[in-house]
Amino acid sequence: MTEFDGISPRIDTDPESVERGLVTLVLTLVELLRQLMERQALRRVDAGDLSDDQVERIGTTLMLLEQRMDELREHFGLTPEDLNIDLGPLGPLLPENPSGG
Repeated sequence: MTEFDGISPRIDTDPESVERGLVTLVLTLVELLRQLMERQALRRVDAGDLSDDQVERIGTTLMLLEQRMDELREHFGLTPEDLNIDLGPLGPLLPENPSGG
């Protein structure tokens, strides 16, 4: 018996599967960063740290980034849930409602 009993020694080398996994990982990281930037921007807006012009530019940028993420998910056949990695006891990586606070 080895420490790897019960784990298949075979690695999935199907190029499509590997590509999908990599795309999912990259888009998950981009989505996490997008949500963090959005929350930081909202905190700065609430604190009054930004000019009206800065608020407008940030809002436009975040909206365009969200649209592009939607397009990329659609292109690769992914849903928002596909990007929410389960961290086991810590729960999901991304919040259920990122705009909710």
